[in-house]
Amino acid sequence: MEFPAYRPRRLRRTPALRAMVRETSLDAADFIYPLFVVFGTNVRREVSSMPGVFNLSLDQLPAEIDELKSLGIPAVILFGIPDVKDEAGSGAFAEDGIVQQAIRVIKAHDPDFTVVTDVCMCEYTSHGHCGALDEHGCVMNDVTLEMLASTAVSHAEAGADMVAPSDMMDGRVAAIRAALDAEGHGDIPIMAYSAKYASAYYGPFRDAADSAPAFGDRRAYQMDAANTEEALRETALDIAEGADIVMVKPALAYMDIIRRVKDEFGYPTAAYNVSGEYAMVKAAAANGWIDERRVVLETLTGFKRAGADLILTYHAKDAARWLKEGE
Repeated sequence: MEFPAYRPRRLRRTPALRAMVRETSLDAADFIYPLFVVFGTNVRREVSSMPGVFNLSLDQLPAEIDELKSLGIPAVILFGIPDVKDEAGSGAFAEDGIVQQAIRVIKAHDPDFTVVTDVCMCEYTSHGHCGALDEHGCVMNDVTLEMLASTAVSHAEAGADMVAPSDMMDGRVAAIRAALDAEGHGDIPIMAYSAKYASAYYGPFRDAADSAPAFGDRRAYQMDAANTEEALRETALDIAEGADIVMVKPALAYMDIIRRVKDEFGYPTAAYNVSGEYAMVKAAAANGWIDERRVVLETLTGFKRAGADLILTYHAKDAARWLKEGE
């Protein structure tokens, strides 16, 4: 048998040769680390379904930011858990709300560290849905836009570097962009959760953020897992309305969507490696069924290979440490 002149194994023979021809790079600078902030003092409460992830009080944030910086992770995205919830979700846009205070604490400690804020109502409403409800229990789209816009402006005024609407209301990027511009925050970018699916992978997040809906589900406003073309339409709308970065969420079961979005639009694209994806890996690793380090780095590299420029991930700290060890 005559072998071909090109033998791919030649370039796999040593670590140095493999590194020289590696097509996709993964770096701590690609990561955005989610933080769950709560009122209180000396609170560092581990989320039972997410080992290694904590609810943190404001006084814990400076040390957390120092650790992230030491690992080369450049940004956090903040999720707030208020003490009191109401029908209007007023804690989301309160001047002294938990996220607003967290932004100020982080910026006072390190003005140059990048703070992204999740903009949604589900953590703040007593019913757990992502906006205001009508008499039938349905989320009112256009009323909710005003709430989201007020929330985004309050985050910007507190010092946020970027806002990230995750609610999936129609027109929310345009509403937020107009409100930010009107209040003198035209330089604040929007990272839109553009293709956000109604996913079973979100379960542990709802433990961390205390945001499970009190009734029903979110399939009337989040996307059907079976749809691809709809994701492209949603993304196109967000770009037209002023989004600066687009996001696909979840990431693991939707790498085809990441690739389609990147190819179609060429926009900066984020992938959210969500709580259920994280929890599954942690559980399997705890049982000795997988090599956690290899699985995590392989998965995160897969997101980059699919087209993600940024990765929101609870694995950020571990992955950054492993990447440093591999240098």
